[in-house]
Amino acid sequence: MKKLESIKNKLYPIITLVVCIILWQVIVEVKKVPAYIVPSPIEIVKTLVSDFNVIIENTKVTIYESIVGFIISIFLSFVLAVLMDSFEIVKKSIYPILIISQTIPTIAIAPLFIIWFGFGTMPKIIVVIITCFFPIVISIMDGFEKVDKDYINLFKTMKASKFQTFYHLKLPYAMVNLFSGIKIAATYMIMASVIGEWLGGDSGIGVYMVRAKSAYALDKVFAAILVIVVVSILIIYIIEFIGKKLIHWK
Repeated sequence: MKKLESIKNKLYPIITLVVCIILWQVIVEVKKVPAYIVPSPIEIVKTLVSDFNVIIENTKVTIYESIVGFIISIFLSFVLAVLMDSFEIVKKSIYPILIISQTIPTIAIAPLFIIWFGFGTMPKIIVVIITCFFPIVISIMDGFEKVDKDYINLFKTMKASKFQTFYHLKLPYAMVNLFSGIKIAATYMIMASVIGEWLGGDSGIGVYMVRAKSAYALDKVFAAILVIVVVSILIIYIIEFIGKKLIHWK
């Protein structure tokens, strides 16, 4: 019964999406909307097939920038969260700055990285780090703070060291929150890399989109968007799969 319900829940969004695509195709055909304004789904698929090699080559660059920045952001987030949890003065000093940093639009400071680091992959990686860092570090901190005080007192009565308390209690307790934060950040990582590429670069799916937009080739723009969506969903599913394997005991 539960399996049937699960299948039905997955079918609802798929059916809705298919209906929307069909309506899109019908409206474009009936109204004879020019392709440079809104291309039809069929035109987008044709473009995706014809430009597949070019799109994939550019997508590889974007994925590389995204994954490198994402891994670095996870590492930095974990280290900073541990420091803030271990030392109250570090938390009081840095936590407010983290909150303030999120009020600065990424797209406003991204051009500065291009000026400082050039048009290579470095500025895009930094944009990904800045975008993904906050949700991960906040999720880990939330996990550390939610540890039951009775468990902490139990560890104290057993004369456990700070490291033992962290390794055997706080870290496992925070793993669920960690993967929640990672999944949230994963939805932003490709987007952050693409934003960096929009502002300057010689390769990447964002650069491909800018060139296509300048040529009013919106079918290529939509094809690139479709690839970005598929890649982002795959990454999220991979992270979810890893999370289930690592925290199966939850």
